[in-house]
Amino acid sequence: MHLAAHFPGVNNTTVWADPRAGSQIDFSSFEHLARTAERGRFDFFFLAEGLRLREHNGRIHDLDVLGRPESLTVLAALAAVTDRLGLAATVNATFNEPYELARRLATLDHLSEGRAAWNVVTSFDAFTGENFRRGGYLDRADRYTRAAEFVATARELWDTWTPDGTPRPFAHRGQHFAIEGEFTVPRSPQGHPVVIQAGDSPDGREFAASTADIVFTRHGTLESGRAFYADVKARLAKYGREPDELKIMPGVTFVLGDSDAEAQERAAGIRRRQVSPQNALLALEQVWGRDLSAYDPDGPLPDIDPDPGSSLVQGRVGHGDPLAVAARWRALSEEKGLSIRQTVIETTGRQSFIGSPRTVAEQLTAFVVADAADGFILVPHLTPGGLDDFVDRVVPLLQERGVFRSEYGGPTLRSHLGLAEPVWKG
Repeated sequence: MHLAAHFPGVNNTTVWADPRAGSQIDFSSFEHLARTAERGRFDFFFLAEGLRLREHNGRIHDLDVLGRPESLTVLAALAAVTDRLGLAATVNATFNEPYELARRLATLDHLSEGRAAWNVVTSFDAFTGENFRRGGYLDRADRYTRAAEFVATARELWDTWTPDGTPRPFAHRGQHFAIEGEFTVPRSPQGHPVVIQAGDSPDGREFAASTADIVFTRHGTLESGRAFYADVKARLAKYGREPDELKIMPGVTFVLGDSDAEAQERAAGIRRRQVSPQNALLALEQVWGRDLSAYDPDGPLPDIDPDPGSSLVQGRVGHGDPLAVAARWRALSEEKGLSIRQTVIETTGRQSFIGSPRTVAEQLTAFVVADAADGFILVPHLTPGGLDDFVDRVVPLLQERGVFRSEYGGPTLRSHLGLAEPVWKG
């Protein structure tokens, strides 16, 4: 089983009202979570990224006023206070350039002695594009073609230095990039940093099968996880890849208690704090695309339809077809007699593993045995100490079962993941 730690920051999982919550931007918070993950022998530490402060009805989205620091800078600092933990940065392939990013990632791989990873994401909205000089953006049809060429170009650059330390010139001509020159960083300890991909569309799945080492997915239920796992793994053969060359790791939450009943009670309390009355209306407005501030969060869902062309919410990923989502939410609300807040709590929560430490260890193991995942990216609800109990109480049980390492087997992230070093293609 592979385990990674997602730093809880501006996502709706984080509970800032908890008196134990700390800063989302102080280095001490990043250091605490990273050291905890390394103490638990986790594969890697994962940072998300945001290129613009999101807006809701003309105002900055509340969570974003906490700040969104740049991932690679934070991870470079963490390389100095960790020894084995992988360091994964989310960096956008739409608003960056291959030479610059390949250089920064190779540098992190050297500084960390082979622990760097890149989570490749794309962006198609003009709202984010306004923050960049060219002010444009890519059509949906082009974002994955650019990302695929971006990754391929970065790998060409990482291969321009021979394994014995000889630099060679490069020249790339493609649809999106035409560059030539000399790369400034020698081949890094892993050969190439590990590539992570997050995306569930058909294009995203194909991109993962052709390019990625890890898939970060939201398929956290057993049934959907098994379907996603089988689909993506089946795509590998056409690219000459074996199933174990791609690790599928859903992002999941967890809640622990001394008993299963206590954990369920704690989980319900956490969800109520994650979805306050105000947050419930904001979540509803994200689907409806309308100002719903006059509605009672403890009352029924609106009887008006969503506005599919709305620009009320900017910079946030949608739930899908607003009309279809609203229909599903209405049906659920009517079936179970749920209020707006109760509906949002039930429909927007990421799948959690809830129970005593032993129960959670059994649940995690069952997922991997059932081919629903190769491991998990844990998203705690508390910054920065939300991983402490898991490492102290669940990891030892996984180790006892023989499904998780007791010590790191090698120095690099690729060694943690069981991935071979890329063959030099100079």
